[in-house]
Amino acid sequence: MDTAAQYGNERQVGEGIRRSGVQRSMIVVETKLWISDFGYDQTLSGFDKSARKLGLEQIDLLILHHPAPQRFDQTLQAYRALEKLLADQRVRAIGVSNFTAEHLRRLIARTAIVPAVNQVELHPYFSQPGLREVHAQHGIITQAWSPIGGITFYPGWGADRRNVMRDPVIARIAHVHGRSPAQIMLRWHIQQGRSAIPKSVDPQRIAENLNIFDFALSEKELADIDDLDTGRRTGPDPDAQIPEDVLELSIPDD
Repeated sequence: MDTAAQYGNERQVGEGIRRSGVQRSMIVVETKLWISDFGYDQTLSGFDKSARKLGLEQIDLLILHHPAPQRFDQTLQAYRALEKLLADQRVRAIGVSNFTAEHLRRLIARTAIVPAVNQVELHPYFSQPGLREVHAQHGIITQAWSPIGGITFYPGWGADRRNVMRDPVIARIAHVHGRSPAQIMLRWHIQQGRSAIPKSVDPQRIAENLNIFDFALSEKELADIDDLDTGRRTGPDPDAQIPEDVLELSIPDD
């Protein structure tokens, strides 16, 4: 279960977990701290807010939502607070999100624990092979947000943006396997060792997204999907300056 303080739905996610009847040990709960809670003491407080909303004493994976490059010293302090939470067993693992290779280099050089996960934009049109190589060197799990390329809500989306769900290569492979384009892309991620976080509110599509473990793509099919990479980011640039009103976005306690 992937959520975040900024999403404003941690309380509902926690309620859903409790109502599900699924054993807690069978669910991995991941949440993200927003930039306004960066800084050592602020991050410890941010954890308390998230844990309280989720109704959990321990969070499985706690990550920093953004590198916040214009205030990276606060990012480092926030990560050191994550290390403290890990040492105190308040979390089971810690990580980051939207970090570039350079952000990771600066973080690893000045902290004690290598992030377990870096959650980044990654789909067939933007597969980030260089960053994935850095992850492999450090033992960092690559976790893909927008793993099927469905980013339509960021500034800059327009007629010049291609929809990977309609890509003819993906469609051909989907036809061969009798699967949907989304299933092919998720299988591409999983088969290459990545974690993928697809988003859907449709129960049928959620079930479809889970049904990817009874077939395999060939090496040629994996390579054909790899070749779709354009090197072009669709979501926000992690190196870009963040507007102050976004940086200071207040995350309510309740």
